[in-house]
Amino acid sequence: MAEPRYALVARHLSERIAAGEYVVGALLPTELELCDRYGVSRHTVRAAISELQQSGLVSRRKKVGTRVEAATPNAHYQQTLTSLDDLVQFGATHMREVRRIEEVVLDRELAAELGCAAGSRCLAIASLRRDGAAPHLPIAWTVVYVDAARFDARELAEHVRAAPDVLVSSLLEAQYGLRIAKVRQDIVGALVPESLAEELQAPAGSAALKIVRRYVDTGGELMDVSVTLHPASRYTLSMQLTRAAV
Repeated sequence: MAEPRYALVARHLSERIAAGEYVVGALLPTELELCDRYGVSRHTVRAAISELQQSGLVSRRKKVGTRVEAATPNAHYQQTLTSLDDLVQFGATHMREVRRIEEVVLDRELAAELGCAAGSRCLAIASLRRDGAAPHLPIAWTVVYVDAARFDARELAEHVRAAPDVLVSSLLEAQYGLRIAKVRQDIVGALVPESLAEELQAPAGSAALKIVRRYVDTGGELMDVSVTLHPASRYTLSMQLTRAAV
């Protein structure tokens, strides 16, 4: 599967930083210069720089530029959520490696976690997420559950495999003319199970964060539910709260 263009740019820049071509404290070329150098759009360059920021290699300041902060990336991912667009950007900037796609029948325990009826038939899409910048450490294991009675499971599976940088909910929007109206997000502490220790490159029983997101369309119907497990040492969720005007 071809590597996304933003990831290629991010990887090339991180390699040049590691090689000392761009030393700590130096500024990277401007966005326009990078566009010309790599033959890509400004959007692609910004996504690549965002990868470098998330890995701790660079920082950005308005009217200053992009400054190199470290020669090697860290293994920690910080996600800032202020809108649904931020979730969509997560899909666009983190490589998804689909491990399995299968139809499942929800038992009582899983149905309660997802907020669905026990016995429901769902398409389960299990994927590993990696940071787009070297060294491409796993940052999450995600299983997305989609109502197999409402959506064409076979067709959706083909779209998922063809578009690894797109959220499943976004694929459903495009395929069925739907629109996400809201996302309910629940975060709980968890442990890395032995079955995922090798995939996540994290010790079994080590701390993790489980995030359950329920995507609801404008008609109030559930589109899909994702269950994501992050090794705790590699993930920070950042939110900004604003006082309402009186």
